Amino acid sequence: MNHDFPSFNEFNEDFEDLRDLLQQFENLKEGRSHAFLDEDSFEQIIDYYDEHDELNNALQAVEIAIEQFPFSSALLLKKSALLIETKKYREALALLEKAALLDSNDINLYILKTDVYLAMNQHEKAASLLEEQITQFDGEDRTDLLLELADVYDDWEEFEKVFDCLKMLLEYDANNEEALHKICFWTEFTGRNEESIRLHTNIINEHPYNQLAWFNLGTAYQGLKLYEKAIDAYQYAVVIDERFDYAYRNMGDAYIHLRKYNEAIEVLQKHLEVAKPEDVIYEAIGHCYEKMRKFTQARYYYRKASHLSPNDDKLYLKIAKAYMTEENWENAIKSLQSALRINKHSAEYNITLGQCYLQLGSDKEALAHFLNAVRIRPNSAQAWKELVRGLYASGHVDEALVQLDAAEARIGRKPVFLFYRAALLIATGKTKEGLLQLETALQLHPRQVKKMVELDPSILQHIAVVDLIGRYRRKR
Repeated sequence: MNHDFPSFNEFNEDFEDLRDLLQQFENLKEGRSHAFLDEDSFEQIIDYYDEHDELNNALQAVEIAIEQFPFSSALLLKKSALLIETKKYREALALLEKAALLDSNDINLYILKTDVYLAMNQHEKAASLLEEQITQFDGEDRTDLLLELADVYDDWEEFEKVFDCLKMLLEYDANNEEALHKICFWTEFTGRNEESIRLHTNIINEHPYNQLAWFNLGTAYQGLKLYEKAIDAYQYAVVIDERFDYAYRNMGDAYIHLRKYNEAIEVLQKHLEVAKPEDVIYEAIGHCYEKMRKFTQARYYYRKASHLSPNDDKLYLKIAKAYMTEENWENAIKSLQSALRINKHSAEYNITLGQCYLQLGSDKEALAHFLNAVRIRPNSAQAWKELVRGLYASGHVDEALVQLDAAEARIGRKPVFLFYRAALLIATGKTKEGLLQLETALQLHPRQVKKMVELDPSILQHIAVVDLIGRYRRKR
C-alpha cells in the first residue's frame, strides 16, 4: 500500500539530519570544525529556529548565511520575514528592495512587502503593489496574490473590493476552496446576491460537481428570499457530498421560512447524523414541532438544546411557552424559574411568571413578579400594563387606578392606558366617567378597543359600552 505521508523511519531520518545540521551550526558558531553548510541547509536551520520561536538564533543563522551567500534572494527574504516579526519594518523594506534586484519573480517578495505596508498602515501602497503584480504571475502564484489582495482590502475596510477581488479570483480559478468559502460570507455581507448567482451558475456550468459552488448558489438565493431555488441548490450540494452539514443546516432554515416543518425536521435530523450535535440545530427542530403544535416533542428538543447550552435562559422560556400553550402552568413556572436563575434582571421572565401565577390564582406571587418587572424596566409599557391587569384581575381595582396614574406619569398616556382607565372607572361604579373616557379612547385609537375587552370580557354586558363601541365601528 502506497501512502503519501512519510513512514516513521523517514521521519526519524529527517529528524536525525536536522539534529546533525543544528549541531554543525553550533560548531560553526563556536569556531569548531564543521561540515560545509550549503544554502538549503541554512534555510532548514533558520526555519527550525523560527518555528520554535527562537528568533535570536534564527536571526544569527540568517546573518551568517548571508555572509556566505550574499546573492541569495531567498535568504534575504527569510531575513526580511524575521525583521517583520521583530517589527523592524524599515530595515525589512530596505532588504526587500535589495532582494528584488536579485530576483523579482519570487511571489514571497510581494507578500512580505504587503505585510510591511499593512503593519505600517499603508493600505493603498499594499493594494497597488499587488494589483500591479497580479498580471505578472499565473497559476497558483496569481491565486495567492489575489487572496492576499482580498485580505488587504478587508483590513482596509474596502468591503466591496474584497468581493470584487474574490470574484476575479474565481473567474480565474473556479475550484479554489478558500475563495469559495470566503465569497460566501462576503456575498451576504455586501448583499451582492445577484452577482453571486451569475458567478456560481457559470462555475457550475463548467464544474457541475463543485459542491461549494452549489452551496454558495443556495445561500445567494436564500439572501434574496428565493427559498425554493435555494433548497434545489443545497440538494445538489448534498448529493455530491452527503456529509455537507452546512447545506443541511441552511436547507432546514429555508424550509422553516416556507413553513414546511416536516421537511425542515428531516434535513436537520440529517445534520445531526453527519455533524457534532449543536444546540441551534436541536432548538430549530424544537421550533418546528412547536409550530406544528406538537408541544411534547418541541420541549424534548428544547431540553436537548439546553443540555448542550445550559446557560441559555431563552431555551427555558421556550420550554415554558410550550407548557403555557397547553395550560400546564406549574411546569411552565418551573422552567421560568430556571430562566430567571440564569438571568435575574429579565422583565420578560417576571412578566411571564406573573401571568402563570395569575392563571393558578396565586395573586400575591403574580403581583410580586409584575412589580419586579416594573422595577427592572420602569419605561416598559408592557410591564406597567401587566401590573395594572394583575391588580384588576385580583380584585384590587383602586390600586390598579393608582398604578395607572403612576404609569402615565412615568411614560405618558399610551393608547392601552386610556382603555384600561375606562374599564377601571366602570368597574368602580363611575360609569358616566368611564364612558366619557371610553369615547375619548375610541376617537383617538379605535382599533385598540380589543385591549379593554381582553382585560375584562364581562364589560360587554354593559349596554352603554356595546352601543358606544358599535357607533365607532359604523363610523369606521
